Amino acid sequence: MKMTVPRFGVKLLVLVGLVLPFSPVWTEAAEQESVIPETVDVCVYGGTPAGMVAAVAAKQEGMSVVLIEPSRWLGGILSAGIKPLQDCPEPRSVGGLTKSVIASLGDLPPDFRNNSVKWMKDEGVPVLYEHRVTSAQKKGTTIESIRLEHAPPEPDAVPLPTTEPARFREIQAKVFIDASYDGDLMALAGVSYAVGREAREEFDETAAGVGPPTEWTPIDPYVEPGKPESGLLKFVDADHGKKIGENDDYTQAYNYRFYVTTDPEKRIPFGIPKNYDPQDYELLARYIAYLVKTHENNEQALMTMLGRIFPGCVDGREGQFNYERETLFSISPLGVSRLYQDGDWTVKSRIWREHLEYLQGIHHFLSTDPRVPEAFRRNTARYGLNKILNEETSGWPTQLYIRVSRRMQGEAVLDLHDVMNQRQHGDSIGLSLYGLDTYPVRRYVARHPETGKIGVATEGNMFPDGDRGTGIPYQIPFGAIVPKRNDCTNLLVPVCFSSTYIAYSSARMEPVFCLLGESSAVAAAMAIQSERNVQDINKAAYKKRLLERKQILEWVLPSE
Repeated sequence: MKMTVPRFGVKLLVLVGLVLPFSPVWTEAAEQESVIPETVDVCVYGGTPAGMVAAVAAKQEGMSVVLIEPSRWLGGILSAGIKPLQDCPEPRSVGGLTKSVIASLGDLPPDFRNNSVKWMKDEGVPVLYEHRVTSAQKKGTTIESIRLEHAPPEPDAVPLPTTEPARFREIQAKVFIDASYDGDLMALAGVSYAVGREAREEFDETAAGVGPPTEWTPIDPYVEPGKPESGLLKFVDADHGKKIGENDDYTQAYNYRFYVTTDPEKRIPFGIPKNYDPQDYELLARYIAYLVKTHENNEQALMTMLGRIFPGCVDGREGQFNYERETLFSISPLGVSRLYQDGDWTVKSRIWREHLEYLQGIHHFLSTDPRVPEAFRRNTARYGLNKILNEETSGWPTQLYIRVSRRMQGEAVLDLHDVMNQRQHGDSIGLSLYGLDTYPVRRYVARHPETGKIGVATEGNMFPDGDRGTGIPYQIPFGAIVPKRNDCTNLLVPVCFSSTYIAYSSARMEPVFCLLGESSAVAAAMAIQSERNVQDINKAAYKKRLLERKQILEWVLPSE
């Protein structure tokens, strides 16, 4: 795990002689440019479902508001493949706008996107698209304004790399809400945050840190079998040597929640990645050879195992995504998400593009390479992206599924003890219920735990309690959405909220983000109305207002 407080400006970078992983974009021309600021009460950054809920709730609380979305689409991952209440095993624990509106916006991507736009218009919330934050201007612990660059995404929705834009906009606000998946505004505002995995002892979390190998397979990981000096195959990491339970900078895999079809009226070819080389997929070829050998007398079982590698959601139905846990090679590239979580837009654009080309590559390999069994090869070739669900972007989802990136280190830190219902909070702002849900973080050279034989394994996968976890919704405290008061006093963070890696794996579900967005907006309005820091609002009045908005703050088993 890495914990950091970002710094600002070129001059500081020169003084300390460092290249920081995330720094604002500055040019001399930009600093000299005269920008007329736009002023609102509440500025919400990130048109995720949580951002939409926060913006609407702030408007309903009497605030002037603007919602800023770096892409040209609202709805985040709910506009890109996840269903609104897909990860909500106990709907009775969800209230407010999350229950009354979000769940009704539609299950399929175009429905959710279109209904989201209509909702913002109906509520009178102005949305600024295709702008992303490049800097935050602070006075003491107060963000006075943020500067935005105009950066339209690529036609396939991949964000642009870091640029030197010709146009800037500046937003002044009394309170800011960072509802993005990346936590860029939070980072640029100098708020403490963590990335990667904590060690077990840091928060006394038995499930934390590096885990044991999973899906160990007797595959030679070297370019020339038996020769470590020849280097590792592509898509295999060297083992970092950390012991089980220690911290590291890895984070669980991202992916696309993509939809495929064989219908020629809807089908768009995946395409072939630039510089495609079938040798890049030697690991996949060796894995397929292993599956063929171990299932040589059971064709159906072989097809089942190959099907866990690919494809995705077929014709709008749920598909292969949970199989990422049950296969050595899947639709998720492993080991690259750790670079995304604290990267600038050049890094994030590259990682996003890698995910897209990774899918193109494995589809083309599985469709054409003679090392793939003919029946599976022929079937895979029939699939293409479903243009009906993502027509504007040639079938590609409008959002990469960023399961976790930065995590604020705020006034309170949610940890495993909260998830296990071992704490109650008098300042609860909402409930969550889910198991510890982490996908693999890496694919690496690993020895079999018993024989010591070299092979390839994944690591980091965890889903011990299924989606219901303990079965009892747990509370999220107010301190999890507010920074430490020495960091910032007019910012709330409902998505990259303050949490350990393990606790976040349970609470990182869209309904939870949404209800935290609403609670953030109410806190923002109360801070403005009372002229107080967000940390210092009247907690009794705050709780009363949340209950009036039908937020559910504690779990009492409803009568049947």
